[in-house]
Amino acid sequence: MLDQPLVILDVETTGANPVYDRVTEVGLIEVECGRRVAEWSTLVNPGTRIPPAIQSLTGITDDMVALAPSLAEIAQHLLGRLEGKLLVAHNARFDYGFLRNEFRRAGLRYSSRVLCTVKLSRRLFPHESRHNLDALMARHGLACESRHRALGDARVVWLLVDRWRREIAPGTVASAVDALVRAPAVPAGLAEGALDDIPEMPGVYLFYGENGAVLYVGKSINLRSRVLAHFAGDHRDARDMKIAQQVKRVDWIETAGELGALIEESRLVKKLAPVYNRRLRRAAELCAWHWRVEEMLDPPRLVNADDLARVRFDDLHGLFRSRSAALEALREIATAHQLCPIVLGLERGKGPCFAHQLKRCRGACVGKETRAQHALRLGAALAQLRMRPWPFKGRIGVLENDAARGEIIVLDRWCYLGTVRSEAELGELQGGCPPAVFDLDTYKILTRFFARPRGDYTVIELAA
Repeated sequence: MLDQPLVILDVETTGANPVYDRVTEVGLIEVECGRRVAEWSTLVNPGTRIPPAIQSLTGITDDMVALAPSLAEIAQHLLGRLEGKLLVAHNARFDYGFLRNEFRRAGLRYSSRVLCTVKLSRRLFPHESRHNLDALMARHGLACESRHRALGDARVVWLLVDRWRREIAPGTVASAVDALVRAPAVPAGLAEGALDDIPEMPGVYLFYGENGAVLYVGKSINLRSRVLAHFAGDHRDARDMKIAQQVKRVDWIETAGELGALIEESRLVKKLAPVYNRRLRRAAELCAWHWRVEEMLDPPRLVNADDLARVRFDDLHGLFRSRSAALEALREIATAHQLCPIVLGLERGKGPCFAHQLKRCRGACVGKETRAQHALRLGAALAQLRMRPWPFKGRIGVLENDAARGEIIVLDRWCYLGTVRSEAELGELQGGCPPAVFDLDTYKILTRFFARPRGDYTVIELAA
């Protein structure tokens, strides 16, 4: 490991998300031929306020960074110190993600082999359960004069690396490092460097084969790590092996956050029908049972996808991929609750239904039970299938936390209407938007998304 040029680095930041948060301090140690040859550190003006909890943890305050350079101002100098060297960091994905995003904002490209000392510690000491920096300092008897400051933490990592080099068999360390920093296997059909520019951003990626055929569409909150995982080399997934053998081009679409990626993936899978994606049914095949308490004596009515977006969601029960699936579900409900198939519209005729003859109907068809009593039992049975009501007053926009992208996802009654990037585009969408078409996959995406407590998006009411 120490036979090659290293840079041991740590960054302090305004938060934990490399897309939305910013660097406040950089500290690094340069190592050549196993010797520490240089140290360098600087505070960085993040261009935003540092949360009080972060100030308390690191000791870096807004006043301290007020006159510090921005990362864009030091980017060229920092890049010169990093280029051509193995990047070593504790929880390296965090530091590397922040570096790549900060360099990207500065208009520079940075890509490096990376060694994470958390992962290295796990390989060297598999019997130990804790590998955070404080645990390693206690285990190895190391001290840090300025914990949670960039250069102080980088110095601790250097002491750990140097100690492992001296106290553990060289072959053991070498094999562990080799396994961790091995360059991702680039499929033979891709040009050299084809994966270098994939960002560590949320979005959708597409794999293309011969003649532009779409092989696969996927999504991730970190495009780079997800795409590289497909080509990790072990091919535990047979699908990944086939993709690696056939892929000729990789493309990607960045989004402001997870919701945009989920919706775009679903849309592209339906539109492009990739070879290796699970085939999604088109919205036109969907249907649901419509039944209202106000019209309780009428049988449930089956409505198709075109009508789903026009009726009250409180009156819809179940979502089915086909008419036959919907009918089968209603028959099962009838059997389980001794409801009458004739009253439900599942059978034609007068007099006792066949289920009543088998003593599986309480007799609404022959007057043993009033229609009102039957309707009340039907309502209770259908309640378990009732669709979730739209939790907003009307049309909304969702602004995910990468506000700098300015993307607003426009939604109404569980339907995706489009993504806009300006007030003019929003006006065009509001004025000329075609009728919303209900889509089951979008409904599932949105119900899961809004059900989880989270703080990475803002809802803008557009109903007015």
